[in-house]
Amino acid sequence: MGSRWSCTLVFNFLSALIITTLLTGATVEVETATVTGLPLHTDSRWIVNRDGRRVKLACVNWVSHLEVVVAEGLSKQPVDVISKGIKSMGFNCVRFTWPTLLATNDSLASLTVRRSFQNLGLLEAIAGVQTNNPSFIDIPLIQAFQAVVKSLGGNDVMVILDNHITQPGWCCGNTDGNGFFGDKFLDPNVWILGLTRMATLFNGVTNVVGMSLRNELRGPKQNVNDWYRYMVKGAEAVHAANPDVLVILSGLNFDADLSFIRDRPVILTFKGKLVFEVHRYGFTDGQAWVNGNPNEVCGKVTGNVRKTSGFLVDQGWPLFLSEFGGDLRGTNVNDNRYLNCFLALVAELDLEWAHWTLVGSYYFREGVIGMEEFYGLLTWDWTQVRNINFLNRISSLQLPFRGPGIIDGFPYQLIFHPLTGLCVIRSESGPNTLTLGPCSFSDGWKYTPQKTILIDGTNFCIRAEKVGQPASLSTTCSDPNSKWEMISDSKLHLSSKLSDGSNVCLDVDDNNIVTGACKCLSKDNKCDPASQWFKLIDSGKRPIPTTSTLSMLNSPDPLWKPLSSI
Repeated sequence: MGSRWSCTLVFNFLSALIITTLLTGATVEVETATVTGLPLHTDSRWIVNRDGRRVKLACVNWVSHLEVVVAEGLSKQPVDVISKGIKSMGFNCVRFTWPTLLATNDSLASLTVRRSFQNLGLLEAIAGVQTNNPSFIDIPLIQAFQAVVKSLGGNDVMVILDNHITQPGWCCGNTDGNGFFGDKFLDPNVWILGLTRMATLFNGVTNVVGMSLRNELRGPKQNVNDWYRYMVKGAEAVHAANPDVLVILSGLNFDADLSFIRDRPVILTFKGKLVFEVHRYGFTDGQAWVNGNPNEVCGKVTGNVRKTSGFLVDQGWPLFLSEFGGDLRGTNVNDNRYLNCFLALVAELDLEWAHWTLVGSYYFREGVIGMEEFYGLLTWDWTQVRNINFLNRISSLQLPFRGPGIIDGFPYQLIFHPLTGLCVIRSESGPNTLTLGPCSFSDGWKYTPQKTILIDGTNFCIRAEKVGQPASLSTTCSDPNSKWEMISDSKLHLSSKLSDGSNVCLDVDDNNIVTGACKCLSKDNKCDPASQWFKLIDSGKRPIPTTSTLSMLNSPDPLWKPLSSI
């Protein structure tokens, strides 16, 4: 281990291989393992397999609800190559979107893939599908949908079927007629019929582990009483048709608000299958991240998320962050700041999640042929990862930090750095120095009532020395520069006081842990404090191997190999 971890992930769908470079001359090859014990059920706030072991949903959204009603990307790559690529990127499931009419309108469901493309004049896409997926081109749309699910299952990828919209097309707007029960395109009876048919169609398909009842309820007609009336009916209909699947309920206001459930629980005739879902993006709060101080905005937004949905985990319900993401070109300040903050919350709560989106480009979206998706993990031609650093960054969140069957021995804490997705570990470049590295390489930490940060089971604590100098490990842990406060509105700065009375914060310099003047604590909206943001998260020693997810690595983090061994 050196002083710098350089995370580079090389991805090419032609080989469906992920190699992550961590050191000069060091690589990692991702291995996956299949979980047994499906179907899934819930145990308090956790999703678990038949043996009671936690299965963390680490998913990516794959779009199939637009006008063509065909899974995006089939004109660019063979379906099995895409499925293998999803698995090799470390995801264990896909949130697979579908429009209600695919299940309720027999004329649409029986339309061939070729005819669906022809109806939109997408001749180039037809040629692409004929080349890459010839078995798809003349089958009905509903069979094409089933074939994608089968491909994912054949590659050990779980599927959550997401009823995204009624009529095929882009989602979502307040006045698009798809927002809430009673809107022009959201007849509750048709919706329940669609859910029932889809649940029945996939009854017995073991990799279909959940159904998300409706995406982003919204609009002027939304109200709590009708939410309970119809969502309960939908949940009961799905469970009656397919009792194996998790039943996933979204909230109001574009699925940003589940606060009404705090004092009015959902009452169903079945148990052990109910999951709630929430969405959050940088744009959920407009341009607040650009216009405001990052610490102040982070504190406000995370506080709001805890009040509107995060409380559910404390009440004993699984919470699935089924959409989040940002512009992966890396140039959107609003999205960058949001992700730096929000990933800390996702790690702290150890949420189930699904990134929006896999898609690099669309056949046809909002009148545009071949529109590029800058939130997509893949490039326009579906051959490369758009932002390698981001994919590495979220890899640590693909593994469970805790939960039934995950931790051996006593729990401890990790010091998570959301900007990199790495954790604070002991460095090999010096006996008492610290660096960033994979979270599985970390010793356990303990934040004590005396506000020291100790290596669990030892007398070694983190100590501030001088501004700009490395933080050190020391057994002198009673003086002020060995005590750390979580400061700023974000509560992501770890601050200590030097002997001269000045305050410093933990920071990162070339992946080494140093102390520096605390950045951007309030008011200033121009500076970026992300290098100084750390989060103490509850975890523990994770056993090797683990089968807690369908696409879990054989070790708690990737297996490091020298370049020459690949």
